[in-house]
Amino acid sequence: MLEQVLGWSAVNSGSRNLAGLKVMAGLLGDAFAALPGEVALVPPDPVEVVGADGSVCQMEHGDHLLVTVRPEAPVQLLFTGHYDTVFGADHPFQETRTLPDGRINGPGTADMKGGLALMLAALKAVETTPLADRIGYQVLIDSDEEVGSPSSAALIARCARGKAAAFTYEPALPDGTLAGARAGSGNFSIVVRGRSAHAGRNPEDGRNAVLAAADLALRLEKAIGPRLSVNPARIEGGGPNNVVPDHAVLRVNFRPHTPDDEARARAHLESAVALVAAQREVSIHVHGGFGRPPKPLDPAAERLFGLVRDCGTALGLDIAWQATGGVCDGNNIAACGVPVVDTMGARGGAIHSAEEFLIPDSLPERAMLSTLAILRLAERGRP
Repeated sequence: MLEQVLGWSAVNSGSRNLAGLKVMAGLLGDAFAALPGEVALVPPDPVEVVGADGSVCQMEHGDHLLVTVRPEAPVQLLFTGHYDTVFGADHPFQETRTLPDGRINGPGTADMKGGLALMLAALKAVETTPLADRIGYQVLIDSDEEVGSPSSAALIARCARGKAAAFTYEPALPDGTLAGARAGSGNFSIVVRGRSAHAGRNPEDGRNAVLAAADLALRLEKAIGPRLSVNPARIEGGGPNNVVPDHAVLRVNFRPHTPDDEARARAHLESAVALVAAQREVSIHVHGGFGRPPKPLDPAAERLFGLVRDCGTALGLDIAWQATGGVCDGNNIAACGVPVVDTMGARGGAIHSAEEFLIPDSLPERAMLSTLAILRLAERGRP
């Protein structure tokens, strides 16, 4: 497993590095061909993005790896991961090294090439057991999780349909703690169109798009509460100092903790947009949406966490979990009504930074945990 992680981490597969993603998809396709199923590369769905000038264009993504094994088996499971990282081809963090305490520092080692390696090891181990014939499953490894899974969200939903349970291989915390309930996430690009005018001669004839965007950002801030965070992250637009700016783009992120909080965020956004557009006499177009629904722990998810905890106890591992504001593909799976534990990957930390590290001893540890949990699901048929 460690040899695989080191080899895969040597390939830059930043979310926007299409050439690197293609290489990585090929390596994963070869590795997962060891499983007794069909291996396919699924083209990404079209994705629109909003530029700094408010124009809308298509953004390309890499293919998604899909492995299908025994679709006729009585117990159907889903295993997911991603092979993109947050480190682009021009990022200075490209090398992998062993730290004095044995941890492996490298891009994507924990998030989540370590998780992919131990997922494969667990599934190969399951295939050697008498229970293998009871389990059918799909493995979906997408190329765009780090940018919100825009080109794979529909594929995730299709694969989740009819599954008894799912495991996603995001990294656990260094001490092994898992992520439990998760907040949702919505990303929006809000395009404001005003009217240009001379800033000295006739500013009253202009409609300042930058001021309108700033006004909107401050109004959105008022929605912040204990169960909803709002982060206006950037305003782009404007031009020379002597011209009233006629365009601006506001980028904003919402993090609702429950579906009701998401509905409240939508309503607040709609009312704030209507108010600013009317008062400042500008046009406003909202692009984006809530790509990650909130993921509360329902009874089925609690049973699945309990199963994983019991498997950990059998292996001498203390398995605990805690709520987090972070999001992942597990949010999308849970929204389909499928119970999911989405931090079944390696233990590690400092992800999304040049200090990212993997704890190598956790590879066999977590592979055994997955293997036992899958076999328990095979016996029971559901969590």
